Amino acid sequence: MTSRTDLGREHPLRAVLDNRPPWADLLLARRLLAAALTALAAVLFLRGDPDSHPVQVVVAEHDLAPGRLLQAGDLRTAARESGSLPTGAVRDISTLVGTTLTGAMRPGEIFTDLRVVSPRLAAVTAGVPDARIVGLRLADNAVAEILRSGDRVDVVGGAPESDHPARTLATGATVVLVARPADKRAGAEPVVLVALGGAQAVAVAAASLRTELTVVFH
Repeated sequence: MTSRTDLGREHPLRAVLDNRPPWADLLLARRLLAAALTALAAVLFLRGDPDSHPVQVVVAEHDLAPGRLLQAGDLRTAARESGSLPTGAVRDISTLVGTTLTGAMRPGEIFTDLRVVSPRLAAVTAGVPDARIVGLRLADNAVAEILRSGDRVDVVGGAPESDHPARTLATGATVVLVARPADKRAGAEPVVLVALGGAQAVAVAAASLRTELTVVFH
């Protein structure tokens, strides 16, 4: 019940609302809008992509080192949301068994068509559709030790005892993998895999049978 002393007196809260500055309404509206958008974003996040669905893809079973010849025990399938899959994700284990891994992988990482030595990898790496991957044993193993995947090099051939000068066999080759022997004491030499256009790949492969090879860094 309102007392007589309150009659004719304006309520303090109403007085504050009536005398608020013009920018207060705008500020309140912005805060309400921000809260509504935050709530909407949370709902969409929890809901996920309505077009996404679980897909079985091939992932690494355990830690894998570059140059490993993949076996069935290195691979397993796992369900992943289709909306989050990388391009070229592999779904069939049998397509990877016996292939060579180009880079280290952790358990659970998804395999794509570019994680193993393949025609697709050659084409993407060299930038030409007829690309091929060629294995090289370099005359100087120290050069192979400092090569890394992605390095751009020119391949040079020549015999030390020959009167013919060294010549460039291929330009702009891309290193795909340097396969280093697990036990260096066994005398095995590292093999350098490079991606080249078809004609250059044939020339380098043929020259490797009769001459020593090295590379020149770009």
